[in-house]
Amino acid sequence: MTREETSEKIARLIDANLNRLKEGIRVIEDINRYIYDNKSLTSELKHLRHKLQSAYDQNRLQYRDIENDVQKESITSELSRSSINDLIIANFSRAQESARVLEESFKLVDQPLSELFKEVRYGLYAVEKSFFIQKAEPKK
Repeated sequence: MTREETSEKIARLIDANLNRLKEGIRVIEDINRYIYDNKSLTSELKHLRHKLQSAYDQNRLQYRDIENDVQKESITSELSRSSINDLIIANFSRAQESARVLEESFKLVDQPLSELFKEVRYGLYAVEKSFFIQKAEPKK
């Protein structure tokens, strides 16, 4: 693989994980906002999501290849959620894993952004702990 091809593949990897991270955070944010009415956690999550904007680069869109994604089909476990708690756990995991991939990927192309994603990952760990310690209950 040439250096240019590698660069394009890394751009694709970053694009996919940035999308996954934003989506995962948004799911958790909206659950805290609309189901638990938790203003504090909603604000923390919104702040984390907005921090990601500095990493967005419209030029990466040219490397997005949805049609040829070898893993675009959902597996059975991804289709099975039995509770709000399952949604929260799955999306915290999704977001944290994506933040780690971005942290590592940006080490190759933009060191300061690598540090940003480490910060975001640890922010997600803290919000996850707060969420489960508070034992949030849906408002009636």
